[in-house]
Amino acid sequence: MNKDVVIKCDSVSKIFYSSDKGFDVVKNIDLTVFKNEFLVLFGPGQCGKTTLLNIIAGLDMPTSGKVYVNNKEVIGPGPERGVVYQSISLFPWLTTMGNVEFGIKAAGVGKKERRKRAQYYIDLVGLQGFENTYPIKLSGGMKQRVGIARAYCIEPVVMLMDEPFGALDAQTRYLMQKELEIIWGREKRTVVFVTNNIEEALFLADRIVVLNNCPTSIRQEYVIDMPRPREYTGEKFLYLRKEITGNMDKTL
Repeated sequence: MNKDVVIKCDSVSKIFYSSDKGFDVVKNIDLTVFKNEFLVLFGPGQCGKTTLLNIIAGLDMPTSGKVYVNNKEVIGPGPERGVVYQSISLFPWLTTMGNVEFGIKAAGVGKKERRKRAQYYIDLVGLQGFENTYPIKLSGGMKQRVGIARAYCIEPVVMLMDEPFGALDAQTRYLMQKELEIIWGREKRTVVFVTNNIEEALFLADRIVVLNNCPTSIRQEYVIDMPRPREYTGEKFLYLRKEITGNMDKTL
């Protein structure tokens, strides 16, 4: 495998069974993701994007096919893969600092080192001064920043993000997209980002993989070569928005 290949999905399919009936959700996905690439999985709601992401995360196993991360077959969750979901699952009894350092504390990292590392990522997501604040006192956008910092703090090879801004109001969502681009630029990681929002996909992606409706398969790929930071009203942005939305299943 090419040394710059971080994720490889090899003929990945997933069937869910109910009683004696099977439902194809993911069908024969062949996908390669490269080092430090920001890849967006874009497709209709309920098309199977989250299932594919969960298979890469090792939270679900494919019915057939295999997934590799850094040349190793994925057989379960691992610290080289950080995951951020739409639902903000912070521990309510822990402060921002406690939530961010939780993963490395569980891994046995000493207090001095984990506080130093957690503080770095808290600063990176712009939450200086909120280290001792509990989640109940944080806004939705701030909670997602904590979730991103927590995922980064374990220093994974891959960041897997499942519509992390989908529950936020429109203005906060735009702000978080810009913040995430800055964070990714400063602290490079290979990112696989799931969304059904075309503006979000175009703003963030190096490459967009358009998925068909369930059972999901790859419809088309687009390399997004626009310079960063991007303008939502730029001529090429609007052109690609029209082209990509015109080339997908109409079930958003």
